[in-house]
Amino acid sequence: MSRKVDMKVVMLGQSSCGKTSMVERFIYKRFNHNYQATIGAAFGARCVPVRGTDVCVGLWDTAGSERYEAMSHIYFRGAKAAVVCYDITNQESAERAKFWVAEVQKYEEGCRVCLCGTKLDLVQDSPKARQVDVHDMTDYVETIGGRLFETSSKTGENVEELFDAIVQDFAEHAELPPPPQDLPAFSLHTRTIRARCC
Repeated sequence: MSRKVDMKVVMLGQSSCGKTSMVERFIYKRFNHNYQATIGAAFGARCVPVRGTDVCVGLWDTAGSERYEAMSHIYFRGAKAAVVCYDITNQESAERAKFWVAEVQKYEEGCRVCLCGTKLDLVQDSPKARQVDVHDMTDYVETIGGRLFETSSKTGENVEELFDAIVQDFAEHAELPPPPQDLPAFSLHTRTIRARCC
């Protein structure tokens, strides 16, 4: 019988940068064009089997509006990882991402940071739409000891890879037991849980 380990992940970034779309893509493998702005925070979870252990990835999707900044700090507490998002077609959102990285490092020092450029499909369709240089963000993420991914919640590109990296990193540091001989080391057969709070 597999054991269960909870992993808290906080989603941060400017309003409308694509956090909720990413949560929906990861948990439900779907994309919705008509999202409303998150109020406070929303919660979703997906359990991922890793070496005989169910890692239950609890995603706290925080509101990106500045009026909720003070409230967002409570969601850092106990987070094992932060996905700090920015829209690669919006330079201002990249600057706000750096603000959120600093906040995470200030309030939850042990929290690992993944920087995530969203809406990759928009620049693939129209390269001139890109405002955030990937090389600049790569240089920045090296200074914080994090990792960088560019993703598209619309097509699903790199979303699984992002969360795979987060879960595998957590599994290594949580010292999960070695896999039984008859189980794969990593599988993405999942079950989902969804709840919303205001």
